[in-house]
Amino acid sequence: MRALPLLAPVHVLILGVIVLPAFYVVWLSLNASSFGRAPVFVGLQNYIQVLTDPAFRAALLNTVLLVVLAVHAEMAIGLGMALLFASGLPFRRFLLVTVLAPYAVSEVTAVVMWRFLFDPDAGPVTLALRALHLPTLDWSFTPSHALTLIGLLTIWLHLPFTFIIIYAARLAIPGELHEAARVDGASRWQIFRRVTLPLLAPAILIALLFRYIFAFRLFSEAWLLTGGGPARSTEVVAIYLYQEAFTFNAFGPAAATAWIMVAVSLLLAAGYVYLLRRQVAADAR
Repeated sequence: MRALPLLAPVHVLILGVIVLPAFYVVWLSLNASSFGRAPVFVGLQNYIQVLTDPAFRAALLNTVLLVVLAVHAEMAIGLGMALLFASGLPFRRFLLVTVLAPYAVSEVTAVVMWRFLFDPDAGPVTLALRALHLPTLDWSFTPSHALTLIGLLTIWLHLPFTFIIIYAARLAIPGELHEAARVDGASRWQIFRRVTLPLLAPAILIALLFRYIFAFRLFSEAWLLTGGGPARSTEVVAIYLYQEAFTFNAFGPAAATAWIMVAVSLLLAAGYVYLLRRQVAADAR
């Protein structure tokens, strides 16, 4: 009881910053509201409007494609890099700083850099690809190219997060396990499949969980790179929410979109937590 006065400021902060705004957004999602207009209760109409909106479905499809392809490509690259670093790579400390460097770059700066590098007319990467007679990314006009560039950018930005989680888990595996497997005559592939990968599974699931949630909320890369264009063809769910709230001043549908994003994130989290608990329970047997 004596600790309650000391904990009260933290509780008030959480209540004011998280709980009350969350309840306000729930209330807003159940009302039709805009500038200069009194809120009118409409129940679940905003949710129905969002879910039946072709623009939302297109944004959701773009988001799912980016999340599935980018996150799994990022996971594969991060896993390969972690195994490479753990194998005793020369100049490992210098390379580790290089790999982690993108995490120190702000998203705005990263987008400016990539816009310059992949400029369709004079970007260094574009000119190099043309010199090698390879296809270039005409991301300013072709939606599929723009989504590809957004995916590459988000992989580059967030790869350090995935890499460091898996690398730390790999370093925690006792070397005696690999040595025992080699003595028993196991090949490198068998050691990876039967020893390394099962022990890395909890770390991989945790990395996937966080990256799925973060990637589903992807906004800065797409907004700063394409603004959702051309013709809203590269919109993701977060950009759809932004457009509804601050372009069309439709606060009800925007709030409903926010809670749909929360629901999807919770479903993803529940699935991965279930898999993680099963993995931990299997290891405990």
